Amino acid sequence: MREAETPFLAEGVPLMERASAALAAETAALLEELLTESGGVPDARVLVLAGAGNNGGDALHAAALLAAQGALVTIVPTSAQLHDGGLSAALAAGAALLPLAETDAALARVARVSAVILDGILGTGTSTSPALRGRAREVVAAILPALHDPGAPLVVAVDSPSGIGVDDGAVPDPTVLPAHLTVTFGGCKPGLLREPAASLAGRIVVADIGIGDELERIAARDRG
Repeated sequence: MREAETPFLAEGVPLMERASAALAAETAALLEELLTESGGVPDARVLVLAGAGNNGGDALHAAALLAAQGALVTIVPTSAQLHDGGLSAALAAGAALLPLAETDAALARVARVSAVILDGILGTGTSTSPALRGRAREVVAAILPALHDPGAPLVVAVDSPSGIGVDDGAVPDPTVLPAHLTVTFGGCKPGLLREPAASLAGRIVVADIGIGDELERIAARDRG
C-alpha cells in the first residue's frame, strides 16, 4: 500500500483529503442510520482517537468535516504531537481537544455519551509490532469497558483497527477496540480478512482514493 501511494504523494495528489472525505461520509451515513429520530449528524457526539501519524491525520480531517456538519466532536490525543493540518482543521471547525493526560474516568465518561468513536491511532505506517503501547494503550484500555454498556458507541476504524497486524491479522495484545465498521483506503488489507483480526474489523468498506491501478500494477509485478 505504501509503495502504491508513493508516486501519488510525490505528485502532490491529496490522498489524505480523499481518504478523510470517504471516512467522514461513511461515518455520517452511520450516524444518520443510528440517530434518525434526532436528525443524524447535527449534535451527534463523535469521539476521535488520534495518533501522531497519517492515520491520525485522516481521522482529524474527517473530524473537521463532521464538525462542519454540526457534529459535536471531541478529540483524544494519544501522542504529544498530532498531524498539524488535521488538528488545525478540526479545531477551526469547532472540535474540542482533551488534554493528553486526561484521566481514565473522564475518557470513559466521554466515550459513554458518544454515538461513534473514530479509531485513528495506528494505521499501516507502523513497522514494528502492531500492539498498542504507552498512552495509546492506556486510552483504549480506559474506553473499552464503555463498549459493553447498553447503547454503547459504535467504533469506526480508520483504515484498520489499531493494534492488529494489517498483513497477517495478528493481534498480539487484546487491547483493541472492536470495530463496527472499518473504512479502509485504496484496497483491503490482508490482515482484515485473517483471524483473529477479522473478528475485530466489523463491516469493511474499501474507499476508492484513486490508487487502484497502481495497486494492480504492483500485484501483477509481484506475481511475476
